Amino acid sequence: MRHPHTRTTHAIHATRPRLLRALTAGLLCTAGLAAPAVAAPAAAAPARQAPAAPALANGLALTPPMGFNNWNSTHCRADFNEAMVKGIADLFVAKGLKDAGYRYVNLDDCWALPNRDADGKLVPDPARFPNGIKAVADYVHAKGLKLGIYTSAGVKTCNSAGFPGALGHEYSDARQFADWGVDYLKYDNCNNLGVDAQQRYRTMRDALKATGRPIVYSICEWGENKPWQWAADVGNLWRTTGDISDSWDSMVSILKQNLPLAQYAGPGHWNDPDMLEVGNGGMTDTEYRSHFSLWSIMAAPLLIGTDLRKASQATLDILDNKEVIAVDQDPLGKQGTVVSSTDGRWVIAKEMKDGSRAVALFNESGTAQRIATTASAVGLPGAPAYTLRDLWQQQSYNTAGTIAATVPAHGTVLLRVAADPHWATRPPATELGLDGSPLLEAATPVTLTGTVTDLGRTPARRVSVSLTGPDGWAVRPTTATTAAALTTGHTLRTGWSVTAPAGTPTGSYGLTLHTRYRSPAGQQVTSTLPVSASVVVRPPAGPSYLSDLPWLSATSGWGPVERDTSNGESAAGDGHPITIGGTVYAKGLGAHAPSDISFYAGRACTKVSADVGVDDEKGTQGTVAFEIWADGTKVASTGVLTNAMPAQPLTADVTGAQVVRLVVTDGGDGNDSDHADWADAQVSC
Repeated sequence: MRHPHTRTTHAIHATRPRLLRALTAGLLCTAGLAAPAVAAPAAAAPARQAPAAPALANGLALTPPMGFNNWNSTHCRADFNEAMVKGIADLFVAKGLKDAGYRYVNLDDCWALPNRDADGKLVPDPARFPNGIKAVADYVHAKGLKLGIYTSAGVKTCNSAGFPGALGHEYSDARQFADWGVDYLKYDNCNNLGVDAQQRYRTMRDALKATGRPIVYSICEWGENKPWQWAADVGNLWRTTGDISDSWDSMVSILKQNLPLAQYAGPGHWNDPDMLEVGNGGMTDTEYRSHFSLWSIMAAPLLIGTDLRKASQATLDILDNKEVIAVDQDPLGKQGTVVSSTDGRWVIAKEMKDGSRAVALFNESGTAQRIATTASAVGLPGAPAYTLRDLWQQQSYNTAGTIAATVPAHGTVLLRVAADPHWATRPPATELGLDGSPLLEAATPVTLTGTVTDLGRTPARRVSVSLTGPDGWAVRPTTATTAAALTTGHTLRTGWSVTAPAGTPTGSYGLTLHTRYRSPAGQQVTSTLPVSASVVVRPPAGPSYLSDLPWLSATSGWGPVERDTSNGESAAGDGHPITIGGTVYAKGLGAHAPSDISFYAGRACTKVSADVGVDDEKGTQGTVAFEIWADGTKVASTGVLTNAMPAQPLTADVTGAQVVRLVVTDGGDGNDSDHADWADAQVSC
């Protein structure tokens, strides 16, 4: 919990400041299944995992722990108190989360007073917990739930208030926890006096064992000492990364660090990529479904990090999806592995105890993409056909072996696929697609092609398709919209003319492709593919500053992209005048790696130019590289640039491009202080 979630020095203003860690740890311490063009190349089946070290022999956490931790929603604020903890326990029962498998209600930092008592014992903060920890544990236990607590393997915890850590007090503190009825200990890493990590964490393991009480042991040393290599007989789970934050970039970064460690996870010993951010507001519901799907296929602990007293129904629906939870909680205990990963299209597969495979089709990119694999590639045996269950739509189909979908930007289609002898009782799976550019100038028609493809072993009969758009839009077919039947691998293609009314404001709008068909047994099936269309304006003739034009999309590794200022910190509008090598620029774009800013060029522009470099506001820190893309082609790039270098001119020929993208990468060393400026960025049209 106490390690910064990102390698940017912006974390100095965040809850887990990089500087604080240096001082403490160093000195003191979806869419419808939618159209195969050509099936994706079959990747090799996931390699057999190497045997992990023996699990901690306490018989606990045989599946990944599920529950709640207050930190992500409250940090150390006053609203973390006894009433909140009891309220969460109440909601676990009232909202059905207990029935879904959530058990642990865990306290994080700031529950104690800064000083021990005269006997060296920990003292719960009487303002936060007026009845003490045991009373809270008793309340939680009466609900059929379990209580967790937090401390650090150092002389103090990570909070700047200096709450007491357990280093040198392990047996006494463990005894207190056991006497209070604690069921779970999260053991952090701050203020550790430089004592060997393995020694510190083993001492607490032995202290917990000596109490005689079963207590799940969560090691939180941020992956700094590669605990996956030594902690299987020390703790029940270990953090593999720094802290997560409530952002897409943070979640994906942690995913990528945790995925390669699959061989080390198993019953009683789990890789822990940190708590869930679902519901905290920094991501969309689509992104939160991805977060929950990916943590589940990685057999990660599922610890809710949002205040359930304020949770929306959409948040509860994500957290309570029992079919997704079943993937996480599968008793075989395998962590999912990467089958393929290309251009942001990820296929991740997890072997299940019943022989099926959970399969995540994850789209990391900012536009919808087709992602495809096969039953063989995810490790299933040969069979005439397979049952395919969509765990978010909660519908089952048969497939001849192709597993594919058009996945929305930042979305995940989570499936469970099995060589099921009863596949023929399921309707055939169909895949929907919408080809063509989803960029429209108002009052100008564009042509799109909708596709419906039968992936099943059985035919889809009486197939019909329709496309709907916003009120007032003209959407009409230009070819046939029905087919009497589609057999395996065959596609119904329908042309569509789509026109946004004159005067439609620029922005993103929804289109939905619908299909309806019947199975051989007469089952009626409907499926939809929602996609985004953008109403755009052609840039004016002549040169224009890009900071004066609307962008199609803009992502930044920390904080938003800024117009005519540097990136600044995490809040919008907190940047400074763009300055590279002492030169100040009045115009430009300020971003933070990794970033991607796209503009509509409408095939009418010829050149993009800018002076690029690392902004002076980060002193000597930051290494980045700049790229300009014309549609899908990189047309200009720099090498790695540092803060010590002056601005570099970058010019690209973008003749004929519909979309121009300005991309910044982290230079290959992580995104610490990577404030990247596109100074005087212009486009000529």
